[in-house]
Formats: sequence, structure tokens, C-alpha cells
Amino acid sequence: MEEKDFETQNTVSHDLSSIVVPLLKGVIYQEGSPDLWNALLGMQARVRDYVAVLSVELVLDEAEGYAFLRSCADSEDDAATKLPRLVARRQLSFPVSLLLALLRRKLAEFDAGGGDTRLVLSRDEVAELIRVFLPESSNEAKLVDQVDSHINKIADLGFVRRLKQQSGQPPVFEVQRILKAFVDAQWLAEFDKRLASYRAMLDKNGQDRIRDE
Repeated sequence: MEEKDFETQNTVSHDLSSIVVPLLKGVIYQEGSPDLWNALLGMQARVRDYVAVLSVELVLDEAEGYAFLRSCADSEDDAATKLPRLVARRQLSFPVSLLLALLRRKLAEFDAGGGDTRLVLSRDEVAELIRVFLPESSNEAKLVDQVDSHINKIADLGFVRRLKQQSGQPPVFEVQRILKAFVDAQWLAEFDKRLASYRAMLDKNGQDRIRDE
């Protein structure tokens, strides 16, 4: 089917606003909204032109099956007349940033294994990822509460999805592949330097406690 015919077919059931509005609200996933996804593929040139007027750009990854809007980089020329930001920047706490980086690294290792396409982790597995970077504590329940809080924040941001479990079973989460678009190799490398500094600080604090004892 030619591209023009494909666009015409999808325009019958979707106009421009029916695609842009969901994008302004969040991420569109191929798996979750296949009809909307196909319409977006057919009309993506029009969508890109439209959202550019709003100073945002369309990020679309056909291989991974997701699309979202991202604020365009500010330029000095239009700094005085720039529009209000439609896509808010979120300041993340260090533990949340840490967990995002660890999940991104886990996703890279998972992809390198060449197995399943879905990375699913239990809460205990997530806790193990972050445990070594948190201050030592004998209170396991407090650690679990902290991990739950961080996971909930990341789920609110759309980077993990809580999967349904039978009653009484521990929670499990699917790591959303859109995380790769937000935590790229350069960001991960820069964050690795921060992790090294943080680990050194924890080691120093531990040695200081031993001397004090």
C-alpha cells in the first residue's frame, strides 16, 4: 500500500487532533493502542509539523513501538518570545535517578542476552539492584518501603508498568522500553561517574564507623 493511501485510510477514523491530544497527555504505545499507533505512523509528517508550532518535537521509535512529545531545545534567538513549556521538566531525587540508571543498565544487559523482549522484575529483584547504593540499615521493612516509593514514582513517570498478580503474590513490574529514549549511553556514562563518587562516599562512611567502634 502506498504511503498516501495508508494516510488516507487512517484519516477516515483519526483526525489530527485525535492523535495530538493523546500525545500531549503522555506516551502512545503500539502494543497498548495499535489503531492509534497505525494512524500516527500514517500521519506523522503532519503531526511533526503541527507540534513544531508548539515548540515540541515528536519522538517516534517504530522498532520499540512508542512515541512521545519532547520539548525542543531552547535557542537564544527566540528566548524572549518562547512559548510556555508544554512538556514539563521534572527534577528527580537521587534515589529515583539512581534506580532509573540501574534499570536502564539492566535493560541493556537483558537485550544483549537476545532472549525475550519484555524485561520483568520482581520487587525483590529491584531492591537488590539498589540495595548496595543505599545507606546500610538493619530495618528491612524500611528498605522495602523506600523501594516501593521509588518504584511508584517511576511508574507514575511511565518507565515501569505494574503487572497483575494473584492475591498474596509479590508485585512484579515490566520495564518499559521508552526508558532507552530518556537514559541514553551518554547520560548513563555521566551518571556512572556520580555512582562511583557515591559508592566511594558510602565506603568512607563505613570505614569511619569501624574506626569509631
